[in-house]
Amino acid sequence: MTRTGGYALSHVEGAATVLRSPILDEVELPHGFGTRLGGVSGGSFASLNFGLKGGDDPENVRRNQERLARAVGFDARRLFRLRQVHGRRVVRIEADSRPEAVWREEADALVTAEPGAALGVGTADCVPVLLADAEARVVGAAHAGWRGIVGGVLPAVVEGLVALGASLSRLRAAVGPCIGPCCYEVGEEVAVRFEHLPGAVRRATKKPHLDLVRAARAKLAEAGLPPQAVDAPEGLCTRCQEDLFFSYRRDADRTGHHLSVVALPG
Repeated sequence: MTRTGGYALSHVEGAATVLRSPILDEVELPHGFGTRLGGVSGGSFASLNFGLKGGDDPENVRRNQERLARAVGFDARRLFRLRQVHGRRVVRIEADSRPEAVWREEADALVTAEPGAALGVGTADCVPVLLADAEARVVGAAHAGWRGIVGGVLPAVVEGLVALGASLSRLRAAVGPCIGPCCYEVGEEVAVRFEHLPGAVRRATKKPHLDLVRAARAKLAEAGLPPQAVDAPEGLCTRCQEDLFFSYRRDADRTGHHLSVVALPG
């Protein structure tokens, strides 16, 4: 197993290639940040695509979900996803929740205490965040673009986990790969909304650049997680690393989407 940006790059023959967080590996919960490798999609979606908007065959996406399930270790029939809208709403997965119904929910985070449930968020430059309190047996997943970070999706998912029994002293969070500050140029009207977050705005170039990983770390700290409880990759950029990641900023509507998942064993 090789390492990329401090995360383990895990490949299983006939399954997806995923990145694994050391901090979530320590608590032995199934999880993985999807890359673009190890799937069945073709063309600009090659090969592990989980997005349907760009025109990929839904059967390819279904087969990719099965490959991700084999790589991470969950039942693909118990995978819950959302209609992501760059907001802060959190959906709680209960015993009677059904994946096809949850798929219609407009929200950007999921939490659960249900054994066997797997929570997935899709990204193609935004920040995926996976969270867990292994002792309380609760997990969460959040999709955080710049709007979601400013809007408070990360404190909201932490609140949702605490409501399920998680403790801030035990909660662990892993930030996944996203567009890096090297490539994420934004307008001043966006940059000023991040000035209060330490290290989130870089002004060494003509236009400001955002560091979404630092911004996510800062919002998790505001929610009560100490720095040692948060894992984040080092030096990864979805736009730069075309061999490993999809990127909307790089490829626009032709891009595929990753899926990042955390699950509770059944």
